[in-house]
Amino acid sequence: MASSLPAARTHAESTTPARAGRARLAVSTIFFVNGVVLASWVPHIPAVKARFALSDGALGFLLLAMAVGAVVALPLSGWLVGRHGSRAMTSACAVALCLVLPLPLLAPSVAAAGLALALLGACNALLDVSMNAQAVEVERRHRHAIMSSFHALFSGGGLIGAVLAGSVMALGAGDVSHVLGAAFVSLLAVATSLPHLLPSPPAAGSQGPVLVRPTGPLARLGALAFCGLLAEGAMADWSAVYLHDGLGSSPATAALGFAAFSLAMAIGRAAGDTIVARFGPEHVLRTSAAMAAVGLTTALLVATPAVGIAGCGLVGLGISNVIPILFSAAGRMPGAQPGAALAAVATAGYAGFLAGPPLIGLVADWAGIGVGLGVVSVLCGLIALRAGAVR
Repeated sequence: MASSLPAARTHAESTTPARAGRARLAVSTIFFVNGVVLASWVPHIPAVKARFALSDGALGFLLLAMAVGAVVALPLSGWLVGRHGSRAMTSACAVALCLVLPLPLLAPSVAAAGLALALLGACNALLDVSMNAQAVEVERRHRHAIMSSFHALFSGGGLIGAVLAGSVMALGAGDVSHVLGAAFVSLLAVATSLPHLLPSPPAAGSQGPVLVRPTGPLARLGALAFCGLLAEGAMADWSAVYLHDGLGSSPATAALGFAAFSLAMAIGRAAGDTIVARFGPEHVLRTSAAMAAVGLTTALLVATPAVGIAGCGLVGLGISNVIPILFSAAGRMPGAQPGAALAAVATAGYAGFLAGPPLIGLVADWAGIGVGLGVVSVLCGLIALRAGAVR
């Protein structure tokens, strides 16, 4: 490990400002496309539910497949990034994610849809770790915090993807036509960005253990990531279902819930670097998570489409900087290889994705989708209470 540090430092110092700027734009594009791809799938969840005549509980277990794919892939991600470098892994995973996007809607059966979602989840998880590791490299070249800006573009991509999906659906375009078009355009954007990613040679010690268990400070970061990613994934998976089935909104209106969530996430993350620098990560986590919990609880109690959409926005704003703060801290952990540290925290976080879909689906079957989304309010409250762990 020690022998690799001087080489890495020399390489960082030799990167010209123009090269660093192109790399930042390239990584920003990858984050943006990642958000577009996921948001292009989310509005079609109610259509998949109707197509296979699934109950809320059955839908929850189908969505579980995407989380399972992510959790299976995540323990490998840090090892793969260390072995092949973040540039190679980001390139491969970004292309794969675009190609896999249409598969869940092309699946002829529930089982095939589950396999497609597992593959989509695995590609997304591998891309998540590799592009964040590449973002850490770019952040080092710029010598100041820019991680939240990348995650803001992910949320901005989610907003654009959701708005375009809602617009296309309102115009009467088919589900498959929409995702095929989104996949093609996203693939073109990725292709133009890959040549400008920063070189990242394999890390020393990449032949070590494949599985990394978070301990000590990483475990505390992972616990917060568990709550944050469960809440974020729940809003992505269930906001449209709640607005459509629970409140009787049209499919186009239901898509606005995720759009509001993504818009608020983008706004919060765009200002995140400045806000965290001024107030500190602990204060930001506590205040914003409490706001999310109160806002969503109020929206669920009022139970109207307009207030429901506003509640989605408040959750997006409240949890917008949870993951950027945690991932940035993990990537800079002294004595840890960035890819492995990111993978350790992300694995704990994505366990929330694993628990979230069936948990909310089962609660919804038992007491209604509104009560199911109340789980998100509870998790946001827990983040607020445990924000001190970020110290």
